[in-house]
Amino acid sequence: MMRAANDTGEDYIMIDHTVRVYPSKEKLAKEDQLAWKIAAVASDAVEVEPAVVDMIVNRIIDNASVAIAAINREPVAAARAQAVAHPRAGGAAVFGLPLERRVEAEWAAWANGTAVRELDFHDTFLAADYSHPADNIPPILAVAQQCGKDGRALIRGLATGYEIQIDLVKGICLHEHKIDHIAHLGPSAAAGLGTLMGLPTETIYQAVQQALHVTCTTRQSRKGEISSWKAFAPAHAGKLAIEAADRAMRGEKSPSPIYEGEDSVIAWMLSGPDASYKLPLPAKGEAKQAILESYTKEHSAEYQSQALIDLAFKLRPKVPDIEAIDKIVIRTSHHTHYVIGSGSGDPQKMDPKASRETLDHSIMYIFAVALQDGAWHHIRSYTPERAGRADTVRLWHKVATVEDPGWTKRYHEPDPNKRAFGGRVEITLKDGRVIADELAVANAHAAGARPFARADYIRKFETLTEGLISPGESRRFLDLVQRLPGLEAKRVAEINVVLDKATLTHAERDNRGIF
Repeated sequence: MMRAANDTGEDYIMIDHTVRVYPSKEKLAKEDQLAWKIAAVASDAVEVEPAVVDMIVNRIIDNASVAIAAINREPVAAARAQAVAHPRAGGAAVFGLPLERRVEAEWAAWANGTAVRELDFHDTFLAADYSHPADNIPPILAVAQQCGKDGRALIRGLATGYEIQIDLVKGICLHEHKIDHIAHLGPSAAAGLGTLMGLPTETIYQAVQQALHVTCTTRQSRKGEISSWKAFAPAHAGKLAIEAADRAMRGEKSPSPIYEGEDSVIAWMLSGPDASYKLPLPAKGEAKQAILESYTKEHSAEYQSQALIDLAFKLRPKVPDIEAIDKIVIRTSHHTHYVIGSGSGDPQKMDPKASRETLDHSIMYIFAVALQDGAWHHIRSYTPERAGRADTVRLWHKVATVEDPGWTKRYHEPDPNKRAFGGRVEITLKDGRVIADELAVANAHAAGARPFARADYIRKFETLTEGLISPGESRRFLDLVQRLPGLEAKRVAEINVVLDKATLTHAERDNRGIF
C-alpha cells in the first residue's frame, strides 16, 4: 500500500497490484485477476470529492468546446450520418442536433466521441503510456441519457472512468508493443458504465474483460500518414464498451483471465509470458481522484507539443530574423522524440502535403509555425496554404529533436507536481550565436504559469463555439452543466450543444454508405 498525491497536494491511498501471466494449469483465482480488481474499484460506492466533481464539470465543458469546433469536419459528419441512421425514442443526444433528436446510446457515443477527438484538443494524461481520459465521457454520458441516470450517478461513473484509465496508463505501456492506447480506454469506459449503472462486481468484471478483448488494435493509427481513424478510434472503443456492458448485463461471460491468460494480452500483445506489470488502484473505500492528475490543452495539437508551443511564443521576440536561423534542436523526452519528433523516422512529419492528423503529430512543424506566428489556431495553423509556405518549409526542415535522459526521467516522475512534458530548445543562428530556453510544463498545466480554471474552460468554450451557436444556447448549456451534481435525469438528457447559428452537414440519413 502506498500514499499518492494529486495536484492539490492531498494524499490518498493507492494499492500497487502486480500483474503477470499464468499458465492455464496454474489457476488464477478470479478475485486475484486485474479485471476483477478494476471491477471491485468500479463497484465500490464511495462518494466523489468536491474537487473531482468540479473537474468533471470542467471536462464536460471542454469536450463540448472541441466537439462543436469540429462539428462539420468530414470524420465528424460521417460519424453523425451513421448515428442518425439508428434513431431511438428516449435515447442519447448527438452534438449539434436538436435535443428532441435521439439515437441509440452506442451510436451517440460513436458520433460524439469522434467529434471530441477530431481536433486533438481535449484533456490528456501521460505516464507509461498515453491517454485522453475525457474519451470516457461520450459513452458514459450517452448511457446515462438513455438509461435515465441523474447527475450524481453520471459524476460517479465518470470518476471511475478517469480513475481506471489513468491507473492503467501509469502501469502498463502499450505503445512499445505498437498497441494503440484505446486498449486502456475500453476497460475504463466499461468500468465507468458499471459504476453509472450500479452493477455488481461480477457483471463489471465480465464487461471489462470483453471491452479489453475487442479494443486491442495496432498503433498504425498514429504512424506514418495518419488518417481520420485517429478521431474514430476512441469512439470505437467507447461504442464497444457499451456493447460489452450490455452483453454482461444479460449474463454472458468473456475471455478470462483477459490480462493474465496464457494466450491473452500480456503474453502475446505486450511484454510476453515472463513479464510482470505493477499498477496502482484505490484502496477499498478510497475516493477516486485520478482526474486531478490529468490536464487539458490550450492549443490544438498533440499534448507533448503544448509546452513547446508556449516556449516558441516566449522565444519569438528573441529571434531577430527567422531566416537567420541555421538550426533548431529540441532536447526532450523519449516519448516526445519518438512519437512526434524526428526519432519517429516518419518522413511524413516533414511533408508540407501531409494530413492535418500527421501535422499535429509533428513537433518539427508545430514548433516552426508557432515560432513564426507567435500564435496557434486550431484551423489556420493547419491549412494546406500555411503548411506549404516556402519560408515555413525551410524553417521546419531545420528543426530536429534529441532524446535527453533528464527530460525522460522528468516525464516519468511519480509525483504529478514534478512531472515534465516539455524540453529545452537551442536555436543556433547562422552567425554562431545560440538562443536557448526551456519549459517543463505548458502554461495551462496545473503546475504551469497560468493553470486552467473554470473561467478558462468557459472562455475556451465560448471562443470555439462562436458563430456556431447562439448566446442563448451557450448560456443554457453552461448553466446546465455547472449544476450537474443536482441534475435530475431529465436534465442530464439535455446535456448537449445544439448548433443553432450554422448549418449542420449530414444531420439526416443519406445514401453514402450502408446505414
